[in-house]
Amino acid sequence: MFDLPPDLPRLRTLRTWYAMWLGRIDEAIQAAEEKQRAEQLKAQRQAAATPDWIVELGIGQGAPPVDVHIGGCPMAGKRRRTITRNEAVQLISQGINPCTHCRPDTELGLLE
Repeated sequence: MFDLPPDLPRLRTLRTWYAMWLGRIDEAIQAAEEKQRAEQLKAQRQAAATPDWIVELGIGQGAPPVDVHIGGCPMAGKRRRTITRNEAVQLISQGINPCTHCRPDTELGLLE
């Protein structure tokens, strides 16, 4: 009781003041925890939705393959489809370009 006032009314005022702040702090903690849970859930959903391999398709009839990408590569265009690992290996070995940004050929263990 070194720095607290000695009288009861001021002690009760301080108690009320700090109880109010404790409530605000608890609400802020709860909001931060909810935000963190939402971000983790969003990251899990994105990870689950990201395919392992993508082939970027060209324009035109039949949309020929243009580049092979690792799933989630930001350089992959909008015209694309999900492929398997074996399809990615096959396309690169047939001469389809591996993306120079995400380097699927390195991830697949292929030598150029």
